[in-house]
Amino acid sequence: MILSFSVVWFKGSRATSRNTPTVGKLSLVDKLIHDIIIAMIGQFKKKISAYIGLFADWLAVEKGYSPHTVSNYCRDIREFASFIDDDCLPADIGQDIVKNYICSLNKVNKPTSVARKLSAMQTFFGLLIQEREISRNPMIGVVRPKQGHYIPVFLTVDEVFRLVDAPGANDTYASRDKAVLEILYSTGMRVSELSGLNISALDFETEMVRIMGKGNKERLAPVGAPALDAVRRYLPQRQLLLRQRLERGRQTDTKPIFVNGRGSRLTSRSVERLVKLYGQRAGIISRVTPHSLRHSYATHLLEMGADLRMVQELLGHASLSTTQKYTHLTVDHLMEVYDKAHPMATGSIK
Repeated sequence: MILSFSVVWFKGSRATSRNTPTVGKLSLVDKLIHDIIIAMIGQFKKKISAYIGLFADWLAVEKGYSPHTVSNYCRDIREFASFIDDDCLPADIGQDIVKNYICSLNKVNKPTSVARKLSAMQTFFGLLIQEREISRNPMIGVVRPKQGHYIPVFLTVDEVFRLVDAPGANDTYASRDKAVLEILYSTGMRVSELSGLNISALDFETEMVRIMGKGNKERLAPVGAPALDAVRRYLPQRQLLLRQRLERGRQTDTKPIFVNGRGSRLTSRSVERLVKLYGQRAGIISRVTPHSLRHSYATHLLEMGADLRMVQELLGHASLSTTQKYTHLTVDHLMEVYDKAHPMATGSIK
């Protein structure tokens, strides 16, 4: 509508500007009006990168995604925006552009990374359709790369014991670090969930913890006695760190259960670093991460006979198929069950 009005205005201006100085075939007035119209059109035709701020807000507020996920999705869209032509608008993007982009991704990325980037694009274009910036999602009908079967890395029970005992007297934050390791293994929570955990979420009487998971979905999980004892031993150090921060005149948040040396909330990156450090100290060959403790939690529950549906609830999985990847049991455990249950296991029929 604005564009139509501007074109009429532009045409009418020529009838009233015959005596105005000209530049080429356009008068100076016409040239000014022409530039204004182009600028007005440009305001309504934004490039992909112009929507990333809106995308980030939508993911955080409407979808309830974690800051880590929002950051990853926005980075994926920026990467796609840098791949396409500078003058390419959202409405100009078709399957041919998307397929060329996928080919470029496959050369330097793992299938799982490509799948995540395409998921970000699918979500992004879905938002543009919702905002009526485009009429069709260019991701529809695009064949996604096949992903191999992923078997989670998990620790044995003995390795977990060595890991949680790794913090020693010479470590400045030994009590905190041991509590972190115990809580991760006792509850199977994600590292982002542990970083965002508040002291009010842990109930020492009922031995339960309230976890805020993906999409702001809340769940309850039991906490083992060793983990609760570790947290109790850590709490005096937590109080000291918070008091020292307050004495320095810094704004102090007393909600986080786990804090760093400056008295502020312990970040996911810091948790990952300390888990890696103690994994190496414990002499564990495989790479130890907070997520491998989550894998170990699920695997050990299933080995002890826990129901798959129960494990799904404890882990906060929306789909049972996600939990089924933990049904890989160790060969020793399978052989043990076989020896006890199969009538032909010992070579004789009873």
